[in-house]
Amino acid sequence: MKNDSGIRKTFAKFNIQSIILSVLMTLSLVTVTVMGFLLYHRFKLASDKSAVANTEMTVESTIDRLNSSLLDLRQISDAANYNIVQEYDISSQEFTRQFSMLYETNVDKIQSLALYGYDGMLIESEPVATVKDNVKVAEQKWYQDARSEIENIHFSTPHVQNLFDDGTFRYHRVVSLSRSVDINDGSTSGSGVLLVDMKYSVLEDMLERINETSSGIYYYLCSRDGEIIYHPRWTEINRGLFKEKNNKAASYEDGIYEMKTDGQKENIVVGSVAYTGWKLIGVVPESVQETSINKFRYYIITTILILVMMLLQVNRFISRKISRPIRELDESVKAYEAGAMPDIYIGGSAEIRHLGYSVQKSYEQIEALMKEIIQQQTERRKSELDALQSQINPHFLYNTLESITWMIEAQRNKEAVVMISELAKLLRVSLSRGKTIISIGDELQHSRSYMNIQRVRYKERFKVEFLIDEEIKNYCIVKLVIQPLLENAIYYGVGNMDEDDDGQILIRGEKKGEDIYISIEDNGMGMPEDIRSNILTDNSKVPKHGSGVGVINVHSRISLMFGPEYGLEVYSELDEGTKVVIHIPAIPYTKENAEQLEKQTYGQRRMPDEEE
Repeated sequence: MKNDSGIRKTFAKFNIQSIILSVLMTLSLVTVTVMGFLLYHRFKLASDKSAVANTEMTVESTIDRLNSSLLDLRQISDAANYNIVQEYDISSQEFTRQFSMLYETNVDKIQSLALYGYDGMLIESEPVATVKDNVKVAEQKWYQDARSEIENIHFSTPHVQNLFDDGTFRYHRVVSLSRSVDINDGSTSGSGVLLVDMKYSVLEDMLERINETSSGIYYYLCSRDGEIIYHPRWTEINRGLFKEKNNKAASYEDGIYEMKTDGQKENIVVGSVAYTGWKLIGVVPESVQETSINKFRYYIITTILILVMMLLQVNRFISRKISRPIRELDESVKAYEAGAMPDIYIGGSAEIRHLGYSVQKSYEQIEALMKEIIQQQTERRKSELDALQSQINPHFLYNTLESITWMIEAQRNKEAVVMISELAKLLRVSLSRGKTIISIGDELQHSRSYMNIQRVRYKERFKVEFLIDEEIKNYCIVKLVIQPLLENAIYYGVGNMDEDDDGQILIRGEKKGEDIYISIEDNGMGMPEDIRSNILTDNSKVPKHGSGVGVINVHSRISLMFGPEYGLEVYSELDEGTKVVIHIPAIPYTKENAEQLEKQTYGQRRMPDEEE
């Protein structure tokens, strides 16, 4: 039960599309992995067979070339025997000439050509050279083989030929072919041994070429007794750095075998060379097969990754298709919860359609109740806003009228006319036919009129500057929120400064993102930190003066109209000045928006009966 509960909690963290996609991807991964494993295993078997088959073909073709080279050597021996030794007297000049000509014709294949008597004495040789001292020809194996079996041709294993002193002090590695021959010396006939030394390099070059192109597979040549004739790693073998099971391999008949060397499995292909009984052995180490398999493994992995990416896209499409009705219903419910008024999605299977109908009906009932509650709250908030706005004290109006009366009595009629004109503009905005929401442009006009009157009253002891972006003038604002802040800036800031103190009030307005910021900044006395920190929360600790409309009033009116995230921000330092920032949302000023803000319905979703 605990495991089932844990599984349910885990799946609860994912949406239905993710769950469907996870199941499909799990099935796909298992299928692709099994297929990849089977394909890899199949390739491994095929790779092993292919490597061995290619080695077998190489061994066969190389044996053919070796047989051809040994056949050439035998034909040279036959030509020397039948066409020269048996045709000419060994003491004649023609014999010497023919013997030399045969050597010159085949100098690329043979190292030397020599004829010995049965007593081991040299009769003729090419190239012409002196027999080395202390060389006992009759004791050498090739000579003894020819004497003991006169009817056969004998091939030796590669050895160093050290018979002649040619002045170069070089030792030549050769393969010797020897045979017993009949010779004519004038009227006397006898027998001797014909020696043809083939250059070992002929065999070496042939085997080196196939080893250079074998990619890890190597080939070596040994006698039927296991004596190594050629090996690509001969130097390492001599130094004891590498071991070869040549004796065991030489005991096999032609074919394919499996052996283990130093714990590593390897396949060997054995083939026999004609005339000699030599064995050409091709070795396929396990590491070579693994290299090929590793390359294919990377190919398989890459293919699987590409296939998984393709399956991911296909599975994503399938999961999206299956889960779309549920997601549509979920999105419509979320949009409804977020404040929109979309139609609840009704589609898909019968179960999902029934669920959609049920949700739609429930929301209609909830909306009816919400409409009633909102209407009650709107009436209550409007009453609070009206009560706050009614706090404006007519003290400023009385003072202004007294100033106008004084100007008229003092015959300062032009100044009185200006004061009356500015007062008329101010009252026009203040009354606004009972409206609470006006444009920022009208609110700024009201503020300019107010400051023009105050500057006359204060005999222009301070300067006023408006730096307002034109684009914000057609946005909504609560009426009479700038003027009280300007009044505070005069009474608590620059109003008591001398003309020489350069008192200044700066009004800025700009739009940032989806909000509007209007700041009123003065360079007056500022305020202590204890007053600044309480000015928006505790009106009892803030000294009253002027109109009686404190910053708490303005802050409350803005928050009630636009929401608690909007209102005032106050920055001040004693003897440095004060800056108050009005923060409101950027709502274009239209008749419809103003009416909705007045009714406190702006941004709320419309009821079904309103839509109809």
